[in-house]
Amino acid sequence: MKQTSVTLADQAAAARQRLDAATWAWLQGGAGDERTLQANQSAWQQIPLWPRVLRPLAGGHTRITLAGREWAHPIMLAPMALQRLAHPDGEWASALAAAAQGAGVILGTQSSVPLERVAQAVLGDAGRGPLWFQLYWQADRDFNHALVQRAEAAGFEAIVLTVDAPVQGVRDAERRAGFAPPAGIHAVHLQDAPAPPLASDTYCAGLPAHAPTWDDLAWLQQRTRLPVWLKGVLHPLDARQALGLNVAGLIVSNHGGRTLDTVPATATALPRVRAAVGDALPLIVDGGIRRGTDVLKAMALGAHAVLVGRPVLHALAAGGAVGVAQMLRLLRDELEAAMALTGCRTLADVGPAVLAPGSAP
Repeated sequence: MKQTSVTLADQAAAARQRLDAATWAWLQGGAGDERTLQANQSAWQQIPLWPRVLRPLAGGHTRITLAGREWAHPIMLAPMALQRLAHPDGEWASALAAAAQGAGVILGTQSSVPLERVAQAVLGDAGRGPLWFQLYWQADRDFNHALVQRAEAAGFEAIVLTVDAPVQGVRDAERRAGFAPPAGIHAVHLQDAPAPPLASDTYCAGLPAHAPTWDDLAWLQQRTRLPVWLKGVLHPLDARQALGLNVAGLIVSNHGGRTLDTVPATATALPRVRAAVGDALPLIVDGGIRRGTDVLKAMALGAHAVLVGRPVLHALAAGGAVGVAQMLRLLRDELEAAMALTGCRTLADVGPAVLAPGSAP
């Protein structure tokens, strides 16, 4: 008898049954001893909610206004690489499910499905969420420009520049498993990317020399008509430096614990970044979001929306597009229940008072 998934953890368990050990190690693993990976989830869990009662709840909803449009709810799909590892339809299926559930999508540079096909799947859906393109900075500026132009032409509505991965993190589980994508699954947007010059006797083989800088951000902004978000901001000083640079917003992220171990959980970093920028920039947060209560807590700590990462691939492996749609519905249903049970009619009612005193991480 088939087990029904009623939580994101159920979908993760089903995905583990379907994926081979090496792919699971790649998907699930984190950097180093995986302390940050574990802390991302536990930090949300350790924040207690403090409900109010007898509050008026009639007409409640999860709608927000962000980036110049109304969203049905504050949940987006994070950019996750090579989604055809989880299901043959890959990113196309994830985006289709997101559109059906009114969720936003950030498509990754390392997508295994072309960006044009993904855009065609969702742009005609009147109830869809935003469609953004994530850029991993490449060594060749002309290549970056051409890729951004492709995204613009396809109908993407923002560029999300990942800034926290100048080199790949040291992921032990992935290395032990000897993970390599199977034939036929690859990052389709990077097939023609010029390879950066490498040197085995230099700092990180010379890769940091090609990492994006604040000057590269300015160059990018001058060459796209789309708003640019920065993904991977943890430190308040970096957040403060972004002020005045005309960025659309910041995504507070530690790359799902996949790049540098022992950095703060995003639940810990989020209120500090919010304090650094005040109300001047919108914030989105990712890392360890597994429950609707996590979404509520993120909003209480200053986020405008959240991204979900690994659960996308879990859901995709467990049930294709239907699985991803179910995952998003589960999160939204849990968020609605948490709002009602804390006395919040809308997300505008969610603030620090939803959290128990002294409980902020």
